[in-house]
Amino acid sequence: MLPCDLDKTREIVFHNPPEGQAERARQLLHGLDGIAAEISRPNVLSVRYSVKDFTLEGLESALSSQGFHLDNSILTKIKRALARFCENVQRENLAANVPDAKSQKVFAKVYEQHLHGDKDETPEEWRAYK
Repeated sequence: MLPCDLDKTREIVFHNPPEGQAERARQLLHGLDGIAAEISRPNVLSVRYSVKDFTLEGLESALSSQGFHLDNSILTKIKRALARFCENVQRENLAANVPDAKSQKVFAKVYEQHLHGDKDETPEEWRAYK
């Protein structure tokens, strides 16, 4: 099984007016640990992060709440939805792989009380017969 790539490089595309949004967003994200941001094209910010710590949806939501205007063209929306879906599935899979200690204890208790089929049905007097 191939290891999944948890380090993501995504593009955040901003609407053209107002100018300079990508640079302002880069400066804002630069202060966060675990995020590397650089301007790849005008109005496009390229961000690198681990999906364990951040998601594209969370970053875009935070930027929108700060007054940034994201591009809403159909192609950008499709790319954004696909990236969000993939990241959500990866995060759910990461959470599913963490063992739940409480459920393991319950399983062990049930297993101890279960008849395993390894019991020898031979009567005691026949076992000693030689």
